[in-house]
Amino acid sequence: MKLLKNILVAIDFSESSENVLKNSIKFAKTFQSKITLIHILPDDIDNEKVSLLIKNGAIAQLNEVNDRINSEGLKTGNPILEYGSYFDKIVYATDKINANLVIVGSGEKLKNDCFQLGATAEKIIRKSNKPVFIIKDKQTLDIQNIICPIDFSKESSRALNNAIIISRLFNAELVLLSVYSLFRQTFTKLDPDEINEQRKLDHLKEFNTFLEEFNLIDVNYKIEIKGGEPAEEILKAIKNHESDLLLMGTTGKSGISKILMGSVTEKVIREVLCSFITLKNEDAITLEIEAKIQDIENHYAEAQELFEKCFFEESINQFNICLGINYAHIPSLKGIAKVYKKLGDLDTAKKYREMVKNVLDQNLNLKIEQEGRKQTK
Repeated sequence: MKLLKNILVAIDFSESSENVLKNSIKFAKTFQSKITLIHILPDDIDNEKVSLLIKNGAIAQLNEVNDRINSEGLKTGNPILEYGSYFDKIVYATDKINANLVIVGSGEKLKNDCFQLGATAEKIIRKSNKPVFIIKDKQTLDIQNIICPIDFSKESSRALNNAIIISRLFNAELVLLSVYSLFRQTFTKLDPDEINEQRKLDHLKEFNTFLEEFNLIDVNYKIEIKGGEPAEEILKAIKNHESDLLLMGTTGKSGISKILMGSVTEKVIREVLCSFITLKNEDAITLEIEAKIQDIENHYAEAQELFEKCFFEESINQFNICLGINYAHIPSLKGIAKVYKKLGDLDTAKKYREMVKNVLDQNLNLKIEQEGRKQTK
């Protein structure tokens, strides 16, 4: 079973790039992902000998880093060496190898720049349709608190689905934040406090309805509803919770507007202090079950793993494959009963427990019958 199959990691062999690499290895180990390295060289070196020396040096360093990743027990793709525009080549390579996620450093700030995000990293986020993981300089990926802003859009739905899985795997607290606009007019006889309280209640109701579509079983999560400007409230919440990771949807548009991220997202990712993942048109984490023919033991092990990671429907499917091979496979019947109990469907869970009892009774009767036949011979 794969949740995050293929990661593209951009490195430039700098000190900050070393931090990106260490955190990428840690993240890939959690998901048993394959890492493919990419390094971009300038295409304006006129001296042929110098160009060749730089190329050979880059290849040697890429291979060295690749070996290091292999020594950590991870699979790697063939390292990619490209020339030209840093962000264009990374976006192209991400599509070419069909990466589920691209990891890059946040980049350096310009002098006197109040923004935390470098220009190159921002361009990658704008241009890439793939999820982008920006790792902040000098930050260790020790994920204990994740924050996911919710505005009820399909992009925030995608971000939440991914945040739920990451929070489970890292045993991290997940903060679900949603912001409603405040009524501030004072030139009318309307009471702003009364109107804002009603807005908060209405927003909370919509939020709870929205969350009904998500599997939050075994997730340590809290809901926060705030009134105000979304970007400001998101940044405040990240600071208050000392969040290690932000997951946020960006607008996934086509044509000329493709480069737009949305004003809220743009402000947040420029100023946020923690590492973050942006998602546009694709999930970073998708469930991929190996399609090859397996025996019942492997299907059962797959079902158990899916259950532990709270993929309940997929777990039941794997248990049913076991029952298709052997309709009396008791561990699978017990497994399905356990899943339905976890889901709160106690009637169905009871039905499968009764099936276990019936199979055991049938096996006992068959054994008694066989013993009786032996004695009459």
